[in-house]
Amino acid sequence: MEVPRHWRLRQQRYALVGEVCPHCDAKLFPPRDVCPHCGQEARTRFTFSGRGEVYSYTHMSDAPAGFEQNAPYTVALVKLEEGPLVTAQLTDLDGKPVEIGMPVEMVTRRIRSDDGEKGILVYGYKFRPVLAGPR
Repeated sequence: MEVPRHWRLRQQRYALVGEVCPHCDAKLFPPRDVCPHCGQEARTRFTFSGRGEVYSYTHMSDAPAGFEQNAPYTVALVKLEEGPLVTAQLTDLDGKPVEIGMPVEMVTRRIRSDDGEKGILVYGYKFRPVLAGPR
């Protein structure tokens, strides 16, 4: 993957920036030109809170190409507070069992590298269990 592409995707990877439909108020992630709920144009930027809960999950022991060094790991469907479902890796579990409904929050973590080919380290969003205390 080229450096310019990483630069263009930085907001989606680091800040969960999507869109909100001005017609029906649906929150969309990833951004789309047309709202899938009402069919109207939806180009108003919206930054999600990054908080949600585990909707579903699976444990990956046989990782796809480029992610072998991460195996085993857990991937979850996270239902954001604002509504959309996001697929992401869970991190910082520290032996804690994953449960449906478990509160999680977005964090930025290293996802992979290009193994020195161009020196690119790819960072992006993952989710971790909500830490105790006020948010």
